[in-house]
Amino acid sequence: MPPTTLALVTGGNRGIGREIVRQLAGKGITTLLAARDKAKADAAARELSGGGQLLPRELDVTDPGSVLRLVESVTSEFGKLDILVNNAGVLFDAQASALTVDMTVVQKTLATNLLAAWRVAQAFVPLLKKSKHGRIVNMSSQLGQLQSMRDAYPSYRVSKAALNAVTLMLADALKHDGILVNSCCPGWIKTDMGGANAPGTVEEGADTPVWLATLPDDGPSGGFHQSRKRIPW
Repeated sequence: MPPTTLALVTGGNRGIGREIVRQLAGKGITTLLAARDKAKADAAARELSGGGQLLPRELDVTDPGSVLRLVESVTSEFGKLDILVNNAGVLFDAQASALTVDMTVVQKTLATNLLAAWRVAQAFVPLLKKSKHGRIVNMSSQLGQLQSMRDAYPSYRVSKAALNAVTLMLADALKHDGILVNSCCPGWIKTDMGGANAPGTVEEGADTPVWLATLPDDGPSGGFHQSRKRIPW
């Protein structure tokens, strides 16, 4: 990709999102580090270093108005977007069962993990169409795989399974626009969400989404990937 490539990473102030920002910037990509709290986005951008330009941006993915404001800002400042990484996510129900989970928790989870990612993708597609190398990367999880679906983490599992379905739909809808759309599982990574016992590092967790974000034009689309390999839905 050319050095003028522009990326947007949601939830980019911590964990895997922060590392995705660092790695993309290290490739010389101008990267928008988006976070719900502007002060946290500013702090993360100051702390990170990379070969590209790091620009903090305020974005609450669950707020349509916030999404629209960022679209307008990116349109005015850059006129296009090359990479969208839908990384922002929540996990509320680690101890729950499908039999007992509170539907309010399900709604809150879907609002961020599914509907917000879908909303952000819809909003930025016009700018991605202006790129010659549009890429959408949806951060999913093996917990959303239908072939291994089990009880536990019910809201999270459903949200990621549904996000995978949206990935397939977007890939099909955009197949003639040069935009590659993929989901990925970063693995069990040591973050606030993954916990202290997770075996993987954030560097390992960010590797596959960064690979998907910088695919060549003949790269895959409509796939679910882990460790740079396609995995079953």
